[in-house]
Amino acid sequence: MISIENVTKTYGEKELFNEISFTISAKERVGLIGVNGTGKSSLLKIVAGVDFPDSGEVTAPKDYRVAYSEQNPDLNPDLSVLDQVFAGEAPVLKLLKEYEETLLVLHRVPDDSKVQEKLFDLQKKMDALDGWDASTNAKTILNKLGIEEYEKKIGELSGGQKKRVALAQVLIQSPDLLILDEPTNHLDFESVKWLEDYLSRYTGALLLVTHDRYFLDRVTNRVFELDGGRLYSYKGNYADFLESKAIREENEAATLEKQKNLFRRELEWIRRGAKARTTKQKARIQRFEKLDENLSSVKTTEKLDLSLSGSRLGKQVFELKDATKTYESKVILRSYDLLVKPHDRIGIIGKNGTGKSTLLNILAGKIPLDSGERIIGQTVKVAFYTQENEDMDVSKRMIEYIKETAQVIHTSDGKTISATQMLERFLFPSYTHGTPIRKLSGGERRRLYLLKLLMTEPNVLLLDEPTNDLDTQTLTVLEDYLEDFPGVVITVSHDRYFLDKVVEQLLVLEGNGAIESYYGNYSEFLEKQVEKPVVRASVVEKPVEEEKPKKKRMSYKEKLEWESIDSDIENAEKRLEEIAVEMGKTGSNFERAQALMEEENALNEKLEYLIERWSYLSEIAENS
Repeated sequence: MISIENVTKTYGEKELFNEISFTISAKERVGLIGVNGTGKSSLLKIVAGVDFPDSGEVTAPKDYRVAYSEQNPDLNPDLSVLDQVFAGEAPVLKLLKEYEETLLVLHRVPDDSKVQEKLFDLQKKMDALDGWDASTNAKTILNKLGIEEYEKKIGELSGGQKKRVALAQVLIQSPDLLILDEPTNHLDFESVKWLEDYLSRYTGALLLVTHDRYFLDRVTNRVFELDGGRLYSYKGNYADFLESKAIREENEAATLEKQKNLFRRELEWIRRGAKARTTKQKARIQRFEKLDENLSSVKTTEKLDLSLSGSRLGKQVFELKDATKTYESKVILRSYDLLVKPHDRIGIIGKNGTGKSTLLNILAGKIPLDSGERIIGQTVKVAFYTQENEDMDVSKRMIEYIKETAQVIHTSDGKTISATQMLERFLFPSYTHGTPIRKLSGGERRRLYLLKLLMTEPNVLLLDEPTNDLDTQTLTVLEDYLEDFPGVVITVSHDRYFLDKVVEQLLVLEGNGAIESYYGNYSEFLEKQVEKPVVRASVVEKPVEEEKPKKKRMSYKEKLEWESIDSDIENAEKRLEEIAVEMGKTGSNFERAQALMEEENALNEKLEYLIERWSYLSEIAENS
């Protein structure tokens, strides 16, 4: 267990968090979420020991090992990929490095008995620590993350490749606590899926920040939320967080109605979009739907309305005719035809290096074709959100920067929204509007840049990996905006959740100029990829009519159980929430924390049993 007690951190004049406390126990998988600028990366660094709080303390057992992969890793450009991976502080990595160095010395002086003896001792240590597998494991991890040139210098790699090497470096260490800051950035679907599976088998604790909500949902069993300098703890994954947050916000008088609605809509969507739910999960969802009906009786007066009018868009948008493009010796387009129509929602997907961003830049007119024709409609007004930050005058204040584009924008019903109101709707509170841009975090700058683009009232949005820099709350606001956006959206993204919510058609870049079109969302496309062909039997047999099962009735004891089971479940869930709050206040009182953990484990087992019984009894009640 690692304990964080009464930790406070400020950045310049801004207080990120104030006297927050929590513990992370073995095998806990914690997802940390919050709006950009709330201090998520700062908190990770404090827990990792690479930064220090203004006050408070971090305590852990003496032999507790932490490995941290930061969002923008600082690697040695002169090292090879494999040398960088083995440059960590883990004992097995130090042993491997010493073994390899001793081998080199022995090659130079093969008859030196002292070197021979040292190598023999190192071999015994390698046996004890399973060091022989470390090199193989490192290469396997690198390969799964899309890095195959192990001897290549770090200085020759792209930013995305460096991020993947840094990720491999911490994964191979198998620490007690693995800390990952945006691990899915620059990973394609296959790599993300492998990482999900790897972390599901990981035996240590995990603390991560990620914008990928499917990844967050499938990997975590606890969620921390940084909000307004405070830390809230939720038991379960991202779907459970949405449920618990919606309930918490219902019970807080100061919560804005528009935020409640936003989280309600998000929760409803993830319930509709989730596939292959287990019986237990279905039971939980059905119970919450009942609860949701009761909570929804409180009428809201304000809706988060981002239905902007945009410029008028004619019938012609984009068209590529017989388009060919080669970029850095790679064929991106080969005699390709594309017609983009009004209201299209297109996602561009494919493995890294197939030319997704290049295709988007061709549509934007930033990169010319080698041959063929690009046609753009006369009424098209493009806003292009690129992966690179635009040159901002960091001395300007936020409100000045936005007002350079427009003082007000217009909604679809003819009303106007001021620049100040738009800043608030993009999660910049009114008291921050005078803040100079230089004081904003990288994520906050990206959010401000996105808002400035939308303030131009475009009718075509080109988005290049928008989820890499935006937090989950901002993405939810963006998705809410795109839902009612009257124009065309074309986006490059690896984020399955974002693509499922936003696009209706996919352009799948398969490499060497081959592009497949698919109509549907990303999850449906992935299901099609793994579907097996149906083998038809050569002999048609007459179907046997199955005897209909007799309807089962509840016993008297089961009826009594059915009448009380809802309140039993509610009581167990309520106590689990209380325990989560108490756990955050235990500080270094490990005896109290241990007692709470034991009670929590017992309650979770009881809750699982109650939910199974609820599901079983509800089926009898429906069929009787």
